Amino acid sequence: MKFTMSNKPLNIFSFSSLTDIVMLLLIFFLLTSQFVISTGVKVKLPGAKNNEQSIPSKLIVTVTADDRIYVGNEEISLEALAGKLSSVNKEILEQNLIIRSDKDVKIERVINIIDAAKGIGVNKFTIETEKESF
Repeated sequence: MKFTMSNKPLNIFSFSSLTDIVMLLLIFFLLTSQFVISTGVKVKLPGAKNNEQSIPSKLIVTVTADDRIYVGNEEISLEALAGKLSSVNKEILEQNLIIRSDKDVKIERVINIIDAAKGIGVNKFTIETEKESF
């Protein structure tokens, strides 16, 4: 049996390796995109066994254990919160407020934040929690 060797270049381009690379990049960015949203303020979030993935939002209010309130990374007083939320809401046109409250914060403070947000027209709220391990 005779085998023939050909030194001619291939006429067609195989897209299979390119498709593999694109799929790996897509999976990488989908997995890492959920970590981009977190703000720089560290809080101990309350735990929940039935934790759901929240809708990504740029309208985030964080309350620390010593009752400091942050909109994004900027510290703000409770009295100025409604004005700041109003200006941020006009820029991003978001209707979902994510509240990242430390687990030691009194519920009254969270209610005050929700009340301030309702005053400017935000009607959807999410209280962020951490997934408890079983």
